[in-house]
Amino acid sequence: MKGNLENKQVAIIGGGPGGLTLARLLQLKGVDVKVYERDINRDVRVQGATLDLHFESGLKVMEAADLMDAFKANYRPGADKGRVLDEHAKILYDEHDKESTEDFDDERFRPEIDRGPLRDMLLNSLQPDTVVWDSQFKSMVQIGNIWKLEFKNGNTATADIVIGADGANSKIRPFITSTKPFYSGVTIVQGNVPDSETAAPGIHKLLKGGKLYAYDGEKFLHVSSKGDGSLDFYVSCKKEENWIQNSGINFSDKTQVLAWFKEEFSKWDSVWLELAENVNLPLLLRPQYCMPLDQTWSTLPNLTILGDAAHPMPPSGEGVNLAMLDSLELSECLTNENFKDIQTAIASYEKQMQIRSAKEAQESLEMTEWMHSERATERLLQMLA
Repeated sequence: MKGNLENKQVAIIGGGPGGLTLARLLQLKGVDVKVYERDINRDVRVQGATLDLHFESGLKVMEAADLMDAFKANYRPGADKGRVLDEHAKILYDEHDKESTEDFDDERFRPEIDRGPLRDMLLNSLQPDTVVWDSQFKSMVQIGNIWKLEFKNGNTATADIVIGADGANSKIRPFITSTKPFYSGVTIVQGNVPDSETAAPGIHKLLKGGKLYAYDGEKFLHVSSKGDGSLDFYVSCKKEENWIQNSGINFSDKTQVLAWFKEEFSKWDSVWLELAENVNLPLLLRPQYCMPLDQTWSTLPNLTILGDAAHPMPPSGEGVNLAMLDSLELSECLTNENFKDIQTAIASYEKQMQIRSAKEAQESLEMTEWMHSERATERLLQMLA
């Protein structure tokens, strides 16, 4: 079952969905694995909107990880339903009025789950002490065939194989390739409003437990309900790469955030102001980068990357699904006895991962382009129809 990982210690850097899924899949095959995560403990609040898992990727991985029953117990029925609105908060398209399926055998069904419950579900599936918390990666050096890892808290560890699952700002990626992602032209400003029913009643009513999408040429606004009663929103806007530093706006300051929002959404209905008036600060600021579509690198004998660490791209609804599919394919390659060694197994994984992610990145860039165009709403309504 272990293939080339017999008697090997695997270190996964990063305890997001991709890293935890890989750990689960490897442990099912008897592999010795540790996950090093920078969060202080598992109770740190998990930021980000809800995730939808797809039939051919995320849900397929849930089956392979023997976690489908746990997923069904934690997903949020109805949270996948969306509404398209104009800037005046007029509803243009409403999935709440449509027939929908909750059938996990239906390829069109994309059930939603909050990031926190997904992480808890994955953590609960791991052997005790698999995750080493408060372990922010600092550096590593190869001594013979072994990696020596050093963390910012002063602790060290060793591993035969290191896998970077540490996101778009990966510290592992530079050990593999000098190719840098390029700026996509958009920056996301993200926030969370606790207790939306009380704090933002207008938006909460429009949400109806699902999602909202509103477009306005240079930007679009996405709002999603969460199982804890809060809502997440993000504004994706066309800005120059260093806009955050050059804007002079302190996104930790309520007055400045409100002033920015009022200027950015000056032609929008006042109901949208509920978001800026009640958001937890500071806002999360995320310039969006994308991998070069033709990226390749020479496979290393005992080091690889997955998910956003390998293929950062603007959000397209595929991010977590791609990371989980990477984890499944990497686990299968590493434990496949037909590969003569670990390097050959990694090479097979990386080839398929790069082909798949290049296609998704191209589609992500095309989506980013039309979603920030004057005809974005019209285009979306045509697609939905």
